[in-house]
Formats: sequence, structure tokens, C-alpha cells
Amino acid sequence: MSGSVYGTLFQISTWGESHGEGIGVVVDGCPSGLPLTPEVVQQYLNRRRPGQNRYSTPRREEDHVSILSGVFEGRTTGTPISMLVRNETQRSADYSQIADTYRPGHADYTMDQKYGFRDYRGGGRTSGRETIGRVAGGAVASLLLAELGISVCAYTRSIGSVTIDYKNCSRKNIEANPLRMPDLHASEQAEALLENAMREQDSLGGVIECIISGVPAGIGEPVFDKLDACLAKAVMSIGAVKGIEFGAGFEAAALKGSENNDAFTVSESGRVHKLHNRAGGILGGISDGSEIIFRAAVKPTPSISRPQQTINRNHQPVTVSVRGRHDPVIVPRAVVVVESMAAITLADLMLISMTSRLDRIKGYFNAVRKEGGHLV
Repeated sequence: MSGSVYGTLFQISTWGESHGEGIGVVVDGCPSGLPLTPEVVQQYLNRRRPGQNRYSTPRREEDHVSILSGVFEGRTTGTPISMLVRNETQRSADYSQIADTYRPGHADYTMDQKYGFRDYRGGGRTSGRETIGRVAGGAVASLLLAELGISVCAYTRSIGSVTIDYKNCSRKNIEANPLRMPDLHASEQAEALLENAMREQDSLGGVIECIISGVPAGIGEPVFDKLDACLAKAVMSIGAVKGIEFGAGFEAAALKGSENNDAFTVSESGRVHKLHNRAGGILGGISDGSEIIFRAAVKPTPSISRPQQTINRNHQPVTVSVRGRHDPVIVPRAVVVVESMAAITLADLMLISMTSRLDRIKGYFNAVRKEGGHLV
């Protein structure tokens, strides 16, 4: 299967199925010397782990990560980093009833048409458990970015019809409620909305907002590898994501140029900055030094126990009620997945940008010569 590798210099390759032996990732291109332990990666995986509260699937998986290669004495060696998470509580029998049924909202039909075969046990490669590899790789990328003074923070902006009020928001609230909303009042309203959907055997979607801070101006390419285009591809590759916007996003279409343009100015310290950030920190596909802000629309969980009309492989009409253990809302667990794909993309483009200017290349090799002529 092609399409399981992402990145150019900092690259991840994910593997595994929802009900197979395990899920994993190989991270290649990470510089040597980065402090990395299983415990640090585990912190990221715990944020997407199932069974955290009543609004996530009751499938009890601890998602313990093992680092199989690429790390020695707590630091990366510069060689491929292989990480494994074993599946422990598969209940494949829950899916036997839909082995020949095309579930609404799933990739059953399209996978069948592409390969003439599909792994119906939880969706196989199209399952949300595939994102374990992304999050483990994202943990490495986030650590690398932190060394460069860059942070990535995502959170739930809305669930269903409930949207946060920025006046009531605090980053410390994100992990203080089950929906990962920085506005605790909005979280309470969204929980009530979810309770009603669950009673109706239904699900909800929402929007995840992501803020990337500390990115210098000049990251990204001006044509096909624009920073926003690369981030869009990375985030849109997450199975549940159906749309993305940067800065003012779709609202910019209703503005005049004079309203949408961000005016530049210079601070007393001589730093160039903008009076507003409607562009979301990216101009011409290149970072402008402002915070990078984007939002991703996440669809409602397609696996619901409410009866739905569909067809089977023989094109016969059937009624399906999806059994198994499923999230009534995907958004809170997808927050760290969006964060991870953003970190992986940015880490890759940061490394690529190191070759953009001759003076910086010469500066690096001149420094090497001063240190004795060795590449260190």
C-alpha cells in the first residue's frame, strides 16, 4: 500500500491495523542528540488513548510504546527511530456482522473497490488507531521544535453547535475537561449536547484550532510546497478531517482587500510584525513570523448504533446498526493528532529551509572548519 510515508527530510512511515498485532511508526531524518525516552512519547499517546472518559470509546488500550531503535542512552542516534504499540483488547467478533456490509460514512466501499478486499475488523488501515503512529512521530517532531523555541498547541474550538468564547479561554483549561476545550463553560454546554446525542444513539463533530508559536519568518516554499499547503495536506490526511482554514479562513472571502490585508510595522526594538494576523502567519506560502493559526473541521463519528440504511457487497439493501466500542465524538482525541501532524510538517520544512540561503550554508561549514575541520 502506497501513501503510508510522509515528509521529505524529517519523515514518518506508519504501519499496522486496528485489530492486528500492533501499530507503529518509523521516524527517519531526526538529528542525533535529541533527548528521547519512551516516557516522553507516552505522554503524547496518553492524550489520544481510548477509554479516558464517557465521551471516548470504552475500548481499554493502555497504548504502551516501545522504542525499538534509533535511541541510545536517552538520545537519538541519527538513525531511524522505530516505535511499536501492541494492540491488546481487540474484539474482532464485534465486526463480523458487517463483513459484507458497506457502513455509511466509512471507507468500506472505497477500500473494496480499490483492493478487491478489505479488513473489516475495525476498518484496518482506515481505522482511527492508525493515528497512534502519527502521534508517536509527532512527539519526536515536537521535541525537535522545542529545541528551536517553537511550540504547537491545539484544542477543541467547537463541538456541534457549541463554540468557545475566547474571553473565557485559558490554555490551562485544555486538559482540565474531557472535551479539551479552553473554555470550561462551553465544555459544560457541549457535554450536555453530547449526552443528548448519545441518548439518540448518534454522534457529533466539531472544530479543532491549532496555534504554532515561535516560527521564524522564511519557512516554507513559494510554489507547490507552501507552508499552508503542506499543513493542509498533513491535517487533511487525518481520516476524520473534512476541511481546513488559516487565519480569517473562509471569512476572508466576504472582506474587502483593505479589511483583510495585515499592515506591517516595526517595534521599538526593530522587530518587524503585523498589526493583525488575518493571514494566519503565512504569506505567499512562507511563514511571516506571526503565530500560525489554523482550524480543522472534524466530522461526526460514523460508527453509530442508530439503525441506518445501506447495501452489502451483493448490492442488496440492508439495515445496519454498528456494534462495537466507538467514540460519540472524535474531536477531543483528535486534538493531539492535529498537533502531531502540524509538528511533523513544520520540523520537515525547518530542516529543508536550512538550505535556502548560501550565506547560512557557508556559515555552518565555516563553523565546522573552526572546530577542527570535522562535521560535528
